[in-house]
Amino acid sequence: MDDKTKQVRIDKWLWAARFFKTRGLASKAASGGKIFLNGQRCKPAKTVNLGDQLVIHKAEQEFTVNICGLLDKRGPATIARTLYEETDESIQAREEQRKLRSLFYAGQSLPEKRPGKRDRRKIREFIRKNE
Repeated sequence: MDDKTKQVRIDKWLWAARFFKTRGLASKAASGGKIFLNGQRCKPAKTVNLGDQLVIHKAEQEFTVNICGLLDKRGPATIARTLYEETDESIQAREEQRKLRSLFYAGQSLPEKRPGKRDRRKIREFIRKNE
């Protein structure tokens, strides 16, 4: 079978394209509604074809990719990168989200030391003051 007639399950393709570390995680994402194939939710056994568009929600990120190659075996990252092409809008949206996250966490700092016994008592009092 050549690339044009080959059919690959979506969970195998996501694993081969290195979006997920294991096939089990890819399967859970597909069955959990995190993967959209051509605008519709799909199950792990759904087959993908060349030219299909995938929207992948992973943690805080969202990838929109077009499928350019089909593989069901995991290989080197350089080959995995050739299996898909990410859209420009997706790249820009992820960059904006990264900037927003860095701005959100910019003003926060870690405490200098762990709370002592007195500090823990004060924390408990503060938490329980409405009880």
